[in-house]
Amino acid sequence: MKAKGLNRGDVVGVVALASPPHQEKLKQGLERLEERYDLRFKLADNITDRYGHLAGEDEARLQGFHEMLLDDEVKAIICSNGGYGTPRIVEQIDYDLIKQHPKIIWGYSDITCLHNAVRQQTGLVTFQGPMIASDIGARFNEISLNSFEQLFDGKDVIYPSNELMFKPLVDGVVEGGIVGGCLSLLVSSLGTSYEIDTKGKILFFEDIGEEPYKIDGFLQQMKSAGKLDDAIGFMIGPFTDSEPSKPEKSLEMKEVIDFFITSLDKPAVYDLNIGHCTPHFGIPFGTNAILNVQEGLLKIESGVDKG
Repeated sequence: MKAKGLNRGDVVGVVALASPPHQEKLKQGLERLEERYDLRFKLADNITDRYGHLAGEDEARLQGFHEMLLDDEVKAIICSNGGYGTPRIVEQIDYDLIKQHPKIIWGYSDITCLHNAVRQQTGLVTFQGPMIASDIGARFNEISLNSFEQLFDGKDVIYPSNELMFKPLVDGVVEGGIVGGCLSLLVSSLGTSYEIDTKGKILFFEDIGEEPYKIDGFLQQMKSAGKLDDAIGFMIGPFTDSEPSKPEKSLEMKEVIDFFITSLDKPAVYDLNIGHCTPHFGIPFGTNAILNVQEGLLKIESGVDKG
């Protein structure tokens, strides 16, 4: 299921499902999106709330999301930022509302659990992409901003491997839907009702602030749960701010990746500019994709319905 694509002048709902956004960076991000795409915005009522490390209490964040689904004027829902908090509300989301009001849902990082839950409960295509405050406002880059064009034009999404990082890990060609997100969130989904399903899928993962031994542990858990064997190929993003505190007592990140991924001998690429990085190239989750490692090609079917 695909949501309808955007048109210039449409209204976009802005939600804070995890941590509170930096208000000045949010304002800057909204201005840049408005200038480029002529969008209008509705902000969730909790957008300025703070409850410890959360953007308001759970009910307020959940209500903000539900209200955007129910508002017929709102054509897409874009997250202001990540942080932490989405797993606390994902089981209380009314997924029938999403089925009845399918809309573009865009975000990453802590939003990973929402992507998996929405896809597996409703079949709706969602989008891993740069967020308004934390990326478009705080770490502005033209390529990141240009990623939103895919929500308007309905064209296939082609990763610009001539401009961005694309390092071959295992040669080959694979075709299938892309699933995944922030690795630590994928691991935390195991054993839950929204556990990631990788069977017959290209698995994408990346993370931030996790040393190699932590990534080793995460991938071991994914392996033990059968998620690596079930996948047909791998797209690996950055591991930002993940340098070991004691390098002399640590494996290198590439050694960890080789042990778990290269050894499977399935088409794989790493260091993609997708995730916690600048620029951050947005992609749809759930539509058909072709990954041709040796040709540097990643082509993904559009995630929106342009009718």
